[in-house]
Amino acid sequence: MFIDHASIRVKAGDGGHGCVAFRREKFVPKGGPSGGDGGNGGSVYVQASKRLNTLYHLQFQREWKAGRGQHGMGSNCSGTHGDDVTIELPIGSVIRDKNSGDLIAELMHDGERILIAKGGRGGWGNQHFATATRQAPRFAQDGSAGEERELAIELKLIADVGLVGLPNAGKSTLISVISAAKPKIADYPFTTLVPNLGVVTADDDQTFVVADIPGLIEGAHEGHGLGDQFLRHVERCSVLVHLVDLSTDDHPDKDAETIARELEAYSQTLAAKPRIVVGSKLDSAIEGNSKKLRAYAKKRGYSYHQISAVTGDGVRELVRMLARVVRENQDVTPALASP
Repeated sequence: MFIDHASIRVKAGDGGHGCVAFRREKFVPKGGPSGGDGGNGGSVYVQASKRLNTLYHLQFQREWKAGRGQHGMGSNCSGTHGDDVTIELPIGSVIRDKNSGDLIAELMHDGERILIAKGGRGGWGNQHFATATRQAPRFAQDGSAGEERELAIELKLIADVGLVGLPNAGKSTLISVISAAKPKIADYPFTTLVPNLGVVTADDDQTFVVADIPGLIEGAHEGHGLGDQFLRHVERCSVLVHLVDLSTDDHPDKDAETIARELEAYSQTLAAKPRIVVGSKLDSAIEGNSKKLRAYAKKRGYSYHQISAVTGDGVRELVRMLARVVRENQDVTPALASP
């Protein structure tokens, strides 16, 4: 099950209390204070893992607690430190404070590990408070509390190319042809219910990742349909491929403009990304549609290409074009997540 939102509570361990103790041994008069320090509480970390591609595992554990520090003991024995807790998350996870909405961390690389909640410091034992005028202190320091916070975690898939378009524009068919992805393909709208990722290999053995998101409809940015829930997954893409069905009606330019408006309404960052308008289902295209869509792309300043994923016409050329665009933009650092 694909889950891209989760809320959890994390609690770092409290520090152990310092100990009040005095050394008492035969033949050692006035041994003095010997209370040990409390151990530090464990901290909570998040770590990116390429093994995960969804937040599904967080549905079963909503609370994560690190170990508390052990209290200090006599004979100057310090308590042990509490165990740290590491929460594994998919690459592309964005962690925010649930109450304030502040961005805490964004995991972009496999193995990246970030502190989320710091453990409490262990208190000092009474040995630390002995002075020349106070040789037998009968007090120690309490350990401090560990940090506690509510987190809102959002997953934004990391892909090089994002496929967008109306339902049944041919996005799933295209990704199934150019990669090993096996999305559900059918002749009814909203066949794709969750994003699909596929790895594509170009002629020069360059590889890049393509994300296919559920089809968009007019009003998607206001919550209509499914696409608004998944547009975040193409915010980090180097290029958007806007597929337009050439076989449905004689207004492909209007269909293309509908999606362009939704992208602009959702995010100006998304709308400003390099875009290739692709006429799909060329094998069954209505006469004149290719010309209209090409004119639309030229007017908007977009590259235009047309394909038939069924017959393979234009597919390899599109892959080469995408590989070139990805290569030109591969050094661009993804921006931090927008609110």
